[in-house]
Amino acid sequence: MGRPRRSRRRRLTLGTGAGLVVLVLAPFVVVQAVGRAHVADAAHVPESDAIVVPGAGLRPDGTPATYLRRRLDAAAELYGRGIAPVVLVSGDAHDDYDEPGSMRAWLLGRGVPDDAILLDREGFDTHATCTRAASEFGVGTAVVVTQGYHLPRTLFSCRVAGLDAVGVGVSAASVEPWKAALYRAREIPAATKAVLDAVRR
Repeated sequence: MGRPRRSRRRRLTLGTGAGLVVLVLAPFVVVQAVGRAHVADAAHVPESDAIVVPGAGLRPDGTPATYLRRRLDAAAELYGRGIAPVVLVSGDAHDDYDEPGSMRAWLLGRGVPDDAILLDREGFDTHATCTRAASEFGVGTAVVVTQGYHLPRTLFSCRVAGLDAVGVGVSAASVEPWKAALYRAREIPAATKAVLDAVRR
């Protein structure tokens, strides 16, 4: 009698574990599928209402961090090609920390005129950036610029928010490979949050 009971217990444990894996990975699969369908080649992006750049942190001196610089450089290049009349920079701002302000200064240094830069100082996360682009800034079509691993989730959130968005991925290479791996792994729980945000909106 002991062996059949152990066998049933093992099957139950394996079944429960498999169910949990599916539960955790299902949102990630959905988010990736929806987002990847709208990833564009930088050389062939359509003209849009705005180029949207989500924040990615600042250095101690207040200038954009490496990942953010890459996003901004790509956005400036797209703007220079006439892809959109404005660049919407979205990030966190509190006390002496002003991510959008720093993003604006970086774009100005790359030839984007001040009147073509929109600042969203309440883009506290990807969902907020996308929903505010549509609701607060009236963006209908957008080209979103972010790292390739982050792009599918961003596009999922933006399209759920009502934006007709495509995305351009930039490099996620890092001098600290463990950070790049961590950011990619973080996309799994972040996908669950993106789906929950979509349901609650």
